[in-house]
Amino acid sequence: MASNNQQEQGEITKTELWKMIFRSLFLQSSFNYERMQAGGWLYSLMPALKKVHKKKDELAAAMKRHLEFFNTHPFLITPVLGIIAAMEEQKEDPQMIRSIKVALMGPLGGIGDALLWMTLLPITAGIGVSLAKQGNASGPIVFFLLFNAVHFVLRIGGMFYGYYTGVNALKKLKAGAKAISRAASILGVTVIGGLIASYISLSLNLNINVEGNQISVQKEVLDKILPNMLPLGYTLLLYYLIKKGYSPLKLVGITICIGVIGKYIGLL
Repeated sequence: MASNNQQEQGEITKTELWKMIFRSLFLQSSFNYERMQAGGWLYSLMPALKKVHKKKDELAAAMKRHLEFFNTHPFLITPVLGIIAAMEEQKEDPQMIRSIKVALMGPLGGIGDALLWMTLLPITAGIGVSLAKQGNASGPIVFFLLFNAVHFVLRIGGMFYGYYTGVNALKKLKAGAKAISRAASILGVTVIGGLIASYISLSLNLNINVEGNQISVQKEVLDKILPNMLPLGYTLLLYYLIKKGYSPLKLVGITICIGVIGKYIGLL
């Protein structure tokens, strides 16, 4: 009880938490392939940022930080919002906030896909369909209510759990902030590495003639040296170009051109 009273004395109140819950419904409204959910993420977090950053320049800096790339499962966004709001309230190091955010978005995205899209959706849809096949008009309504009951329990509960857990945990974790930041960075890099192998598809459709035998460059040379060598190499090339000042939109355009031309001439 004492802990709860202490939490309610913070700058962020339940009013801000409920505002963030409502705004999180619009997370995907500005989705794009440059920064994914970044616009919706910032819009959802704004009530907390306005509450804890009173000075205009501090608020602007925080808004700029939170416009960086972000992508996770849209139903599990609120636990991350709660934790980051608590960290902003505690004026934690921006690099640590960034690391925690990046570290959380990948695992929650995977958990959300497995639990919600691949488990909850088929089960609730199956119940609704079975009722509808029997001529029961309530089938679609049952599906809608069951699915969204779980959805809103996760969304609302996740916000309060994330915020209060973040507040309490941060007090204990401040001493190990550097170690936590480093661990979060390693976890984030690991997740991004897994995404490269899973989502980037790039292979050569090229054969060479060696002493009368046709050898596939991709399968019999590159894949034997290092599987997924080309996706890794292309990712590193894009990283290098970003460091050189290329905008993500320009890199998307370059990638599309390479894909279209490579497919047209039969190289990819």
